[in-house]
Amino acid sequence: QLQLVESGGGLVQPGGSVRLSCAASGFTLDTYAIGWFRQAPGKEREWVSYISSTASRTNYADSVKGRFTISRDNAKNTVYLQMNSLKPEDTAVYYCAAKTGTATMISTRYDYWGQGTQVTVSS
Repeated sequence: QLQLVESGGGLVQPGGSVRLSCAASGFTLDTYAIGWFRQAPGKEREWVSYISSTASRTNYADSVKGRFTISRDNAKNTVYLQMNSLKPEDTAVYYCAAKTGTATMISTRYDYWGQGTQVTVSS
C-alpha cells in the first residue's frame, strides 16, 4: 500500500522553528516530485512549497519564502520542510503530496497525500 506519513508538527512559539518530515512507505520517492500544502481552519488548502524528484528545483509561496526550506533525502525516502521564524498565521494542518513528473503548486495534480500534521504557532 502506498502511503505518505507526515510527522514533526506540534505547538511552537512565534519566532520558533520546527521541521516536518514526509516519509513514504510502499514506494520509493526518488522518482516523485513532492509538494507541501497547508490548510488553516476555515480556509482553503494552499500550496507552500515543492521540490523536484532530483532536488534540482524548489519553489516557495511568497508567504513563506526566506523562512521555510524544503529538502529531500532519497536514501531515507523522506522529504523535509524546515520552518523557521514561525508566525501565528502559519498555524495549519500541513500535508505532503507526491506526483510523478514535474513539480507543481496545483494540488489536484498530486496523486498521493499524507494524513497531515498539525502545526500551531502560539505563545
